[in-house]
Amino acid sequence: MSTTTKPHELVERALELSAADGCVVIADEESSANLRWAGNALTTNGVTRGRTLTVIATVDGGQGAASGVVSRTAVTADELEPLVRAAEAAAREAGPAEDAQPLVTGVPQSADFTDAPAETASGVFAAFAPALGEAFALARAGGRQLYGFAFHSVTSTYLGTSAGLRLRHDQPNGTLEVNAKSPDRTRSAWAGAATRDFTDVDPLALDAELAQRLAWAERRIDLPAGRYETLLPPSAVADLMVYQLWSSGARDAAEGRTVFSRAGGGTRVGEQLAALPLTLRSDPVEPGLESAPFVVAHASGDDASVFDNGLPVGPVDWLRDGTLRNLPTTRHSAALTGLPMAPAADNLILEGGGKRSLAEMVAGTERGLLLTCLWYIREVDPATLLLTGLTRDGVYLVEGGEVSGVVNNFRFNESPVDLLGRAVEAGRSERTLPREWSDYFTRAAAPALRVPDFNMSSVSQGV
Repeated sequence: MSTTTKPHELVERALELSAADGCVVIADEESSANLRWAGNALTTNGVTRGRTLTVIATVDGGQGAASGVVSRTAVTADELEPLVRAAEAAAREAGPAEDAQPLVTGVPQSADFTDAPAETASGVFAAFAPALGEAFALARAGGRQLYGFAFHSVTSTYLGTSAGLRLRHDQPNGTLEVNAKSPDRTRSAWAGAATRDFTDVDPLALDAELAQRLAWAERRIDLPAGRYETLLPPSAVADLMVYQLWSSGARDAAEGRTVFSRAGGGTRVGEQLAALPLTLRSDPVEPGLESAPFVVAHASGDDASVFDNGLPVGPVDWLRDGTLRNLPTTRHSAALTGLPMAPAADNLILEGGGKRSLAEMVAGTERGLLLTCLWYIREVDPATLLLTGLTRDGVYLVEGGEVSGVVNNFRFNESPVDLLGRAVEAGRSERTLPREWSDYFTRAAAPALRVPDFNMSSVSQGV
């Protein structure tokens, strides 16, 4: 086989070479395209391609099965056997795997498993780039400077196992982030969007939003730390909900280590966490947020198991009408905790039944703060999921239903679980880009939330 070996052929050959008791092979073929700009002018653009091959070998021992995982990039056919042997050696050297389970069987083969990988190219920006040029012209005329980047990728994942699975998923992913700055750099505003193909993002609309925010910032108002009625936009809400999902593993909860642990033992599944009828869910076939309909686990961890590769992923309600319904599980953690099997899809949707847009919620605010986004989010206390972080690129004071000016940034201390319980209004849910986690998680939808007493714990001097 040559260096142009097709990914499905690499998977098949690796499985043939394996002498382990069980083997899982994952080939990820990625292509990407990007545009970058600064000061209202394009600076760079490019297209890349890459391949990663992961081999997971399992070895049955007297005390249970062990697993060994080795991943390498730019793998050619000639490099396959050393990779397979390295995974087998890692399995033999490892102790019994706590999460060991029989490899998944009985899942129908993907009809397109032997097809060539999907690709992206600079043509994905064919309609976007001219509109971006128009936005540059408007920004120059309006005395503002635009900085940012557009990124698009397509990853084709091929998953094959010695138990007979042959599965394939193509995942497009696109992000757009734009900063607008005043010429003297004293004012800054941010807007972003997630997309599958750049046909549904409008640079002119984003520029208009940024222009309005820079205009709001012409008046500066200094406020002290404290608790304020606060409107969290969808991006900020999504960032908090993503962190909550990542922190909600069933095993950790059952063992008393997280905010989802019940006092006295067990988990809080079944508890009412929010007064509003909030529903937090994942669904691999959610329109516009589609993700892999089967488990793809390149390594085992608290919420993932390499033994679960290929397991079907379906829709799951994490919260339903404010009540905690499920926590993420592997087959192993489901058996330990007695909770249902609930592998998480690679998307997240929060809905609260509200109809109002963020602008309409601003118009209904007598006095409060309007955030743009959150930044540098870090965990303080896992027992309460207390997080800290910073506001960024615009905190605005709302008075009498109108934005009256920009205020200083703050450090916040809040728990997303606690916020869900204190929120008094949820707006209309919409697709959004979680800014803090945009390198890892882009398929999200959320409403704006009104929190009557958001804790701005100290003043921050950042922009």
